Amino acid sequence: LGIPVNVTLVFSANQGLLAAKAGASYVSPFIGRLDDIGHRGMDVVEDLVKIFGNYKMKAEVLVGSIRHPLHVIEAARAGASIATMPPEVMEKMVQHPLTDIGLKRFLDDWAKAKKKEKPSITV
Repeated sequence: LGIPVNVTLVFSANQGLLAAKAGASYVSPFIGRLDDIGHRGMDVVEDLVKIFGNYKMKAEVLVGSIRHPLHVIEAARAGASIATMPPEVMEKMVQHPLTDIGLKRFLDDWAKAKKKEKPSITV
């Protein structure tokens, strides 16, 4: 029928391989939940990207259960196609202490510049 299917709640490379062989368009390993029980969830992502690439499978790795920005970077580095995340993770990705310091300096400089009197030009 050509309907894209996402197989979710994937916790092993075996499950992901079977899902891809069955025709899934997307395979979603839940890495945070694996980390919660003492496994390295990113191992499953890395394995699936490698397996799908080795066998030219069309399924894409859609990483779910992302808990922090490092998960996003690791998923991208591993070659995952998609990462789903809660808004809090995206907000943390934007934040950096040096950005905050730089922004404060820019705003302070702008405030000082606005206070300075503009010289008048007589023609």
